[in-house]
This record gives sequence, structure tokens and C-alpha cells, in this order.
Amino acid sequence: MKKMMFTLITGLLAVVLVACGGNEENTEATNDDKAKTAETDQQKEQEKQMAEMQKKLEAQQIDENKTVAIVNDEEILGSDYNTALASIQGQMQLMGQDPTSKEATEQAKNQTIDSLVGQTLLLQEANKKSYKASEADVTKQLDELKKQFKTEKEFDTALKQTGIDMKTLETKIADNIKLQQYVEKELPVGKITDEEIQQMYDQYAEQGKSTGQEVPKLEDIKPQIEQSLQQQKQQQKLAQQVEELKKNATIDIKI
Repeated sequence: MKKMMFTLITGLLAVVLVACGGNEENTEATNDDKAKTAETDQQKEQEKQMAEMQKKLEAQQIDENKTVAIVNDEEILGSDYNTALASIQGQMQLMGQDPTSKEATEQAKNQTIDSLVGQTLLLQEANKKSYKASEADVTKQLDELKKQFKTEKEFDTALKQTGIDMKTLETKIADNIKLQQYVEKELPVGKITDEEIQQMYDQYAEQGKSTGQEVPKLEDIKPQIEQSLQQQKQQQKLAQQVEELKKNATIDIKI
């Protein structure tokens, strides 16, 4: 759609400029048309590169029905692996890494498996402790998800592109709710102290000064620092809990 609109606008501009008359205007129109053509060619090349990258990323995916791992008699399938892999590949790209390189491909595979195994162990533990997601909570989160799309049709199209149906989506939402409940009650982070906030701010300020960047006042970014510290502590607790659960788990990696 963007490509079509760009071509249409370029054509209209050319017509308008030529209609102005005069040799000077015609010359400007020709130069403008050449510039737009060059931009279109560049855009086509970018689209080609993106398509080639997508093919390489998809080549790392596996059969959606293939068993990736078995965790305490529970199978992790290729469909879950592909979804998690795509997320990790996206994170790598945001960090400026090429997820299609040999080293990054292996790294993405290992991170994906570790993530799925850890999530499965945590969810199994949440189920053991009888954490539940109510139908109302699932519906609420589903409605919030739908609000990100302009129409119901757009949502249905996006869902179809992910390769999962509504029932599977609702199950995943329910699992996510149970995990959130488990983490909040079983792995609380605790209060972030002013000393911890000050320490992180000092580190941030030092980095800013060394790069010549203007450093905002502590009170202006205190909430962000506190949130960042909470996330760090939560990740550490989750990692520790997963390692603890692994000690008594039976894990069989199949790929």
C-alpha cells in the first residue's frame, strides 16, 4: 500500500509541475521526477533486502508439529518454538545484531529453548500451586489486545498470520495470567531503596558525562530508574527459580 501511494503521489507531482509551463518549470519537473525515481529504486532495493532477510529468518524455523523438548512429560512443540524464535530474532535486530549469521543462529536457538523450558517449568509450578485465570480476566486481556487494531477484521488477519487460532490464543493469555500471579506472589521483588536508585543514577550520570550528553536531574527520571531496577531484580529471581526447578526436573531436548 505504501509503495502504491508513493508511485501515485510521484505521478501527480509530475503532472502538476509540467502543467505550470515554461522551460524552467519543465526542467525542475524532470529533475524532481528523476529524484523520485531514485527514491523509488532505493525503496525497492530495501524491500528486496527485507524480503531476503525474512526468508533467512523463516529458514531457521522448524515443523510446527515437531517435538522440540519434553519437560516433565510435557511436550514443547515447534509452533511454540517458532513464535519464541521470531521474538528473539526481533530483539537481536533491535540491538544491531544479524540473527542470520552462524553464531547468532546458534545463539537464538539456545536462547529460544532455554526460554521455553524455563517458561514451562514456571507454568507447571504455577499449576501445582493452583493459580487460575478467570474467564473475565482472559476476556479483559483479549479485549485490550484487540484495541491495538482498528477493526475486528484487522485483528483476525493478524491472528491468522501468527498461525494460531482463537482458542490457542485464549489459552496462552490464561497461562500468562497464571504466570503473573505466580511471580507476584511467589517471587516478590521487594521495595527498591533510595540507595539503589542513587547508585544507578550515578552510573548513568557518569556514562552521560563521558559521552558529552546532558544528564537529567534524578527526580526527573527516578520512576524510570526504579522500574528498571525492579525488572532487573525480577529477572534475577526468575532465573534463580528456573535453575532451582531444573534440579528436580526431567528435561529432554530433541533438537
